[in-house]
Amino acid sequence: MTIAAPNGGKETRIQREKRELILEAALDVFSIHGLRGATLDKIAEAASMSKPHVIYYFGSKDAIYSALLESLLEIWVSPLRELSADGDPMSEILTYMRRKLNMSRDMPRESKLFATEILHGAPRTVATLSGDLKNLVDEKAAIITQWGTEGKIAEVDPHHLIFSIWAMTQHYADFDVQVRSILTETRSENLFDEADKFLTTMFTRTLRPAKA
Repeated sequence: MTIAAPNGGKETRIQREKRELILEAALDVFSIHGLRGATLDKIAEAASMSKPHVIYYFGSKDAIYSALLESLLEIWVSPLRELSADGDPMSEILTYMRRKLNMSRDMPRESKLFATEILHGAPRTVATLSGDLKNLVDEKAAIITQWGTEGKIAEVDPHHLIFSIWAMTQHYADFDVQVRSILTETRSENLFDEADKFLTTMFTRTLRPAKA
């Protein structure tokens, strides 16, 4: 995708690299301080740039934050989009859970950024949450309901199942300090393997249909 340069022309490779550097630094700052606590000075320092240089590329702190959220939202919902009505129900749900858990392992800053946005009332994303995200969740909830009706999995409230997957996977990123403080060092090293095993067992037992 071609992105316009700050002066309105075609973006060069160097300009693109500078923008990506700023976004990477801003992700660190926003995930720690949130939108309100972050400043252009902090972002510039994290990017090893001058504040005017950052402003040249993005114009404002809000513009940087919005750019991060826009790219993050599509990444965040992609595992749910991949849940297929044509697949094996148990496998589809467990694969979705595992993808979300892997995102918490591999993208903790992004998870914290999104969590901070939600905790502050979703000022930049409320329209997407109540629009595109709601429509996607409702679509996948209908599939889960159909699987339950057909006896392929236990009948469960599909929305609360999805909420539970979100809560139980994103917790490991959003509250990582708490989790690692409680577990021993050895267990912390194997944290996501242990979580995968536990969540797989729990959701399998929850979703396994009762024997006739």
